[in-house]
Amino acid sequence: MRRSSDRGQVEPLAALAAVLAVSAGLVVYADTLDDTVPGQPDDETPTEILDSVHRSLQTTGVSTPARLDTAMVTVPEGWQANVTLTAGGHRWQRGPSPPESADRATRRLSVRLAPKHIEPGQLRVVVWR
Repeated sequence: MRRSSDRGQVEPLAALAAVLAVSAGLVVYADTLDDTVPGQPDDETPTEILDSVHRSLQTTGVSTPARLDTAMVTVPEGWQANVTLTAGGHRWQRGPSPPESADRATRRLSVRLAPKHIEPGQLRVVVWR
């Protein structure tokens, strides 16, 4: 008579390796699928453009109004944008006047108004096609 302990069992190390292989395959599949799906939804575009404008305005974590022209270059092809930076009672704006139906995104940030003079401010990006 056979004992139940003689039946087929898998070594724990082999089972862990199999789980790792399946998990790695799923990660590769999801990454490939993400790369092949065309475009992001338009709802995320204002936030994405705001992020790229914000990154281009910053030097050492503080935004500089003089970099607004450089920031406008980060707007993707096929999109129009109006970028407004306000801080300390000052306002800087670049881009054409937006239509009422345009999408908007805002972010709070630190703005360097002069050497050693930093004020809290707001960055607003309005985008449309």
